[in-house]
Amino acid sequence: METKIENLTAVQKAAIALVAFGPEVSALVLADMNEQDLEKITIEIANLREVSPEVEEQIIKECHQIFMARQYISQGGIDFAKEILEKAVGLQRASEIMTRLEGTIRSRGFSLLKEVDPKQLSGFLQGEHPQTIALILTQLATQQAAVVLSELSPELQAEVSLRIATMEKISPDVLHEIEQTLEAHFESSGGRELSPTGGAKSIAELLNLIDTSAEKNILQSLEAEDPDLAAEIKNMMFVFDDITLLDDRSVQRLLKEVETKDLSLALKAASDEVKNKIFGNVSERVAVMINEEMEFMGPTRLSDVEAAQSRIVESVRRLEEEGQIIISGRGGKEEVIV
Repeated sequence: METKIENLTAVQKAAIALVAFGPEVSALVLADMNEQDLEKITIEIANLREVSPEVEEQIIKECHQIFMARQYISQGGIDFAKEILEKAVGLQRASEIMTRLEGTIRSRGFSLLKEVDPKQLSGFLQGEHPQTIALILTQLATQQAAVVLSELSPELQAEVSLRIATMEKISPDVLHEIEQTLEAHFESSGGRELSPTGGAKSIAELLNLIDTSAEKNILQSLEAEDPDLAAEIKNMMFVFDDITLLDDRSVQRLLKEVETKDLSLALKAASDEVKNKIFGNVSERVAVMINEEMEFMGPTRLSDVEAAQSRIVESVRRLEEEGQIIISGRGGKEEVIV
């Protein structure tokens, strides 16, 4: 069956490009990859089947366009690159390339922070404007950002969290100015990918990792400032697939709160990991009953499945707030199961 370029993932395209470039060039590219990416692309190269010359040519052309876009950005910034690309490849293709690149612009200034102790960094940031702190936190690894956020004063925690949750694209000039400040204060080396956006998901990931008191303080402040935004963040803090983060006793406690019909409905579209977690914490008789219920339902609307999953998630949140269950990975929390 002929491979179509629109059906290929980014990793598959990269694998095809590396094979096309030859072993010498490919070796140089692979040498700069981290272990995780190296493993992914090596597997794809090993699994490659015959690719038509037309598809290979399209992928090489796409790589060339991206390389040129990066060069244009380094010469005159994002706006300059977009203008040149629009003239070269048209408005739609230029937009596609720039959308892909805006989230992966390499920035030395922010890369300096990855080795900085979070407590040292929080001390440095205490006197900065909340918007500046928010931007910097979106550039850190989530675990590091969570520690920094929890070290800030309660008032600053709430203000910074709100700004992360409502953050949109940041202008290159602002990024450059912050970079220069960081480079003046920290010495390190290496590179890190910059993604200059925040949003509800970013702050939800941070809140999942900080201690309970800081989390509650931030959420209460957000609810007072913007109830809808606070609700959106809460919805992202724990999703149905995160049931795998519960320990076995917590799962068993949760199942006492959940109706069998809801559980059966929710599991219709659940991952194997979630199903294994649930079935590993019920008796054989209950497992058979759940499976029979799922089969009896037949085809089910996705909206109904998602509604059932949401009801279970609400039970998880309530039980955690009551201190009756533990969600693994939340930094510094010492919950006691009742």
